[in-house]
Formats: sequence, structure tokens, C-alpha cells
Amino acid sequence: MKMNKLKLFGLALVTSAAVFTSCSDYLEVKLDEQLTLDEVFSKRTSTLNYLRHIYSYLPYEAQFQMENSIINGRDADGASVAMSDESHFSWTMWVPHLNFVTGDYGPTTNNWNNWPAMYTGIEQAGIFMDNIDRCPEFSAEERKVAKAEARFLRAYCYFQLFRRFGPVFIWGDQRSQQTVRPESIDRNTVDENLEFMISEIDKSIEDLPLTIENGVQMDGRLTKGAAMAAKARILLYAASPLYNGCDLYKGKLMNKDGKYLFPQTPDPEKWTAAAKAAKAVIDLNMYSLYEDNSESDPFLKAIKSYQGVQFEPWNSEIIWGYWPRCAPNSANAGLYIAYMNKARYCPTGIVRQGCSGYCPSLKLFDTYPMAESGRYPVTGYDANGDPIVDPESGYVNTGFTKDWEHPIEGSEFGGVEAHNSCIGRDARFYASILANGFYWVNAFTAQGTKMIVTFHSTGSSPYTNLTADNSKVGLLWRRFLDTGNDYQNDQWGTSFWFYYRLAEIYLNYAEACNEMPARNEAEALKYVNLIRERAGLNKLEEAYPEVRGNQALLRELLRKERMVELAFEGHRYYDCRRWMIAEKEWNYQPKTLNVLANTYENSWERTNNVWNRSMVFEPKHYFMPINQAQLNEMVNLTQNYGW
Repeated sequence: MKMNKLKLFGLALVTSAAVFTSCSDYLEVKLDEQLTLDEVFSKRTSTLNYLRHIYSYLPYEAQFQMENSIINGRDADGASVAMSDESHFSWTMWVPHLNFVTGDYGPTTNNWNNWPAMYTGIEQAGIFMDNIDRCPEFSAEERKVAKAEARFLRAYCYFQLFRRFGPVFIWGDQRSQQTVRPESIDRNTVDENLEFMISEIDKSIEDLPLTIENGVQMDGRLTKGAAMAAKARILLYAASPLYNGCDLYKGKLMNKDGKYLFPQTPDPEKWTAAAKAAKAVIDLNMYSLYEDNSESDPFLKAIKSYQGVQFEPWNSEIIWGYWPRCAPNSANAGLYIAYMNKARYCPTGIVRQGCSGYCPSLKLFDTYPMAESGRYPVTGYDANGDPIVDPESGYVNTGFTKDWEHPIEGSEFGGVEAHNSCIGRDARFYASILANGFYWVNAFTAQGTKMIVTFHSTGSSPYTNLTADNSKVGLLWRRFLDTGNDYQNDQWGTSFWFYYRLAEIYLNYAEACNEMPARNEAEALKYVNLIRERAGLNKLEEAYPEVRGNQALLRELLRKERMVELAFEGHRYYDCRRWMIAEKEWNYQPKTLNVLANTYENSWERTNNVWNRSMVFEPKHYFMPINQAQLNEMVNLTQNYGW
């Protein structure tokens, strides 16, 4: 059997993982010609390097754009943002995410196939767990914690596969050096996957520390809270319709052992388990929603508090995060996150290297609540794709208001002619959306002065053609842009990302409380209202008195709140799938603003004439197909439904 070699180069531990032709390539790791296992685990430094390497299999959720060169790996995980209905990125070619949006992919599609990389991480975590006790330079306590980290990371790799492909083959504690016949491998069931992941995480929770003492060097290392948050998310998925006895998989997908891969009947108590796990994180009393107390104005405080979750690394809300690869300037663009991402938030014509690429969808734009009423302004869309406005929300979708001041830049920059749909929205809207007609976030522009950004053919950030770098939506995403950075002169700053934050746990808990058999409406409302309170909104039951005793309405409102609060954090793609609403939500041609117009006023018309591609979602798309390369090796592996 062909084997990849595990190589130690100075302080970096890497594997050759570019091409995988058989299961042995990623289930077996042989250390030869360089450091042996004895040598690796004889020293503290090389042992730590091995552990760092296992961390390297965690997904880069901050990397939104899936490049053609990023395949068979984890770098593309953030592309789930581009593949959902919360965003509408500007590019029309050379971007693999479009194939997934339009349904034009299959078992031979290599992009976004993380199966080989995750199993490599799983195997290497197992090797580490088998050998860490041999390191004489680790104390007994250090060995225990390091083993718990590797155990969690192994389970987390399984979860990355589980949410993308559904249930997979559980390797368990077997080592790849043991005899394995590829034809003997088939997928374990959903419940077997869950049992293994949760049991492994529970074991890691017992031994992981509550805090990391040396934060400067060790930030990003696992804690008890991080593992508990992961458990809560996994159990939320387990309780959701896609994994919990849905009709789509009844009588289908039986493995070679005669077991159905998916539960054939729902188990409502899985919601109870999800609620319990989320509440356990809350009850640690170690985390709190971040608040910026530098502002006396309540609305500006709400905006800065929401922004600060991203801008203040390791703040009180962060349960587990990391520093992505950062490029200080465009000369180091290969390092991606700082320059390559932030340039794509910046508007062409305004910022020298702006790409106008990362755009929110009009659907996300429509979802942000109204500040005064607290209601979500759009209840749905008519046959033409135009929004159906809730008359009680106070939302106005036509006309303009002159000399309107943006709550962030307005007092310094002055008023603008704002479309009325942008007025009176909640704090997160202004923190997140750079709308057509708003000022650019600072005065660092190509013109060296304050600039109003207008997205149309004669605007300051003009639309030229469908293939150029320009906003096709008439909006841009601004939430992750620090207004103090001079992007015009390559001062891109740094990037911090979080895998888990407390707001998600609150929303997980609220959802589970609403769905579990002993439904706890009071708890669901309490925790969603904590999030709304930070955003400056009234309580949900004040905005919607009719929500009391109405499980279906609360479910709908919680989903809207989740779409807004967690926007561009990689949740929407998986949420629509686990709720099994993607067929309803994603089969449509997204409208844009009329960037073809030659006047600002006309550019606010909604149209189908700019973007000619429709989102396509079929039942088979609820899970990715297992790649043909894996099927060729493991000939009895059960393929996903519809593929």
C-alpha cells in the first residue's frame, strides 16, 4: 500500500496531501527517511509541533472565496457563505462556488471535497494519542491535556465530514497500520456517528482546562468551553429534521450491514439533549455578550458592540477562535485573509485595490429588523420575486430621504440622499451593510477624501460589465472592515476569527427549547431577547404579541434572527439544510439593484436583468456526493441519495 510520509521541517509539521488515489494515502502515515516516531515523541518541541499540525486541519472559515487551487483540503470551508442565499458575490466566472450555487456539480467534482484531508487529520490525531505518553519532557498533566486536544480534534474532523456528507465511516481507535481491506469499508449510521463524536468530546471535556494560562502564545488552544460548545452544535444538528427521521431518507440508503444510514423515525428527545448541552455552556458563566461601553449613545453602542465581537480579539463573547493567515500587504497576497479578503469588501473606484466582490444578498438586506417596531420588514416574496412588506413593521421600500445621516459616519461626514429602505433599521444593519448611496467607511480613498459610494454605470463605484470586478448587487459587506485602516495604502490590518461565540449558543438553546417535547417558550424568548437587547431591539414578544403560544411563528422568527445575527459566519448554508428548507428558499433567480442604470435614483430599482443565473437546489443537494476517487477505492461505500 502506498504511504505518504510525515515530515518535520524546522518548526513546521506538514504532509504531502495534494493527491489521493486510495484510502491508504490518507489513512496511513509512515515516518521514515526523516524523523521516526521515537524521535518525534522524545522531545517537547517536536511533540508540540505534531500537535500544532493536527490543529492545522481545522477549517478556515474566514476564507470565503474558494480558489481553483484549493481542493482536497480545508481552506475552502468558508465558501459555504458564497454558496448560500445570504450572499451574492460578484464574480461570474473562475469561481468554483458558482457550480454549487447552480447545482452543476457531482461525484467527480474535486472542489470542496474535504474527505481526504479530514481522514488524514483523523489518522494523525490517533497516532498522536497513541504516542504522547512516550514524551518524557511532558508532565503527566500536560500529556493528559494534549491527548484531550487531539481526541477533540479527531472528533471535530468527523463533524466536518458529517455536516457535509452525512454519516461517514468511523475509524475509531484503529490505526491504519492494521490490515484493512478497502472493500470492507462502508458508512456507519447517523446514530453511530453521533455516539462516537459525542463520547469522544465528553472524554476531552473531562481533561481540557477551563482557561489557557499563557494567552499570548497559546490563544486558539482548546478549552473545556470550546469542546462543550462543539458538543452543543453537534447535538443541535442531530435533532434537526435532516438528521432526525426525515421522510426523504425513509426506506433508503442501507449500508452493507443492512442498517439504514439515517434514522427512520424522528426522536424528539434529541432536541432536549441539544438544549441541555447549550445550557451547560451558558451555565459555565465564563462568557458574556460583548458590549462596547465607550459610547453613550445607545444606538451607536449597539452598533459598536456587534462590530466589536470581530474587532476585539478574545473578548468576553469568544468561546473558541483563531488568528487566520494574515497578509500585511498585497505583496504577500498568497497569505490570503487580510489583503485577499478585505480587498474584496472594498469598492472599486473608491479604494485602489477594491474588488467589490463580497456582497450581501437582497434577501439578507430585507431580513434586518426595523429598530422601532422590532419587526422583520419582509414576510416573503411574490411571484415576481419582489418583497412582501409587513405593514406593521414601519418599513418603507420606496422613495428617498435627503440629508439623512448614517449613525456611524453621519455626524462627521454629513448627510446623504438615502433610499428609505435603509432608514430605521436595526444596529446590525448599519454595522454590516455598505448600501448604495452611503459614504465609504473612512476618508482613505483613491481621491484622498470622503466619498459617497454609488453602484451604477455612472456612479463612483461604477458597474461596467458582468465579468468585471464590480458589485452586481448594489451593496457590499462592511462588517469585517475596521474603519481605522488605510486600505487605500495597503494597511489591511489583521484578522481574527471565531469558531464559537456565545450568541450562537444562545440561539442554539432558544431553538432547542422551542422544539423539545417539554417546550420551554419562556427560555427560548429569554435568550433570543438577550441578543435583540444588545442590538437595541425590543423583546420579540413585544414586537410580535401573537408569538405567545405559537411554536411555528417562534420557529420562523428564530430563524430570521439567526440569519441576521450570524450573517457571513458560515451558518446559513448548513442551517437551511438541517432545517430542510433549502428547496423552498434556494430555487430562485436572485434579484439585484439595477446597477445598469445611469442615475442613482434608478439604480434602486430591483431587477433580474443584471444577474442571469438562478440558484438550483434539488433533494440530492442536501448532502455533497462522495467523490468518485473514494468510491473507486472503497467499492462498497454507500453513495448519498440522488447521486
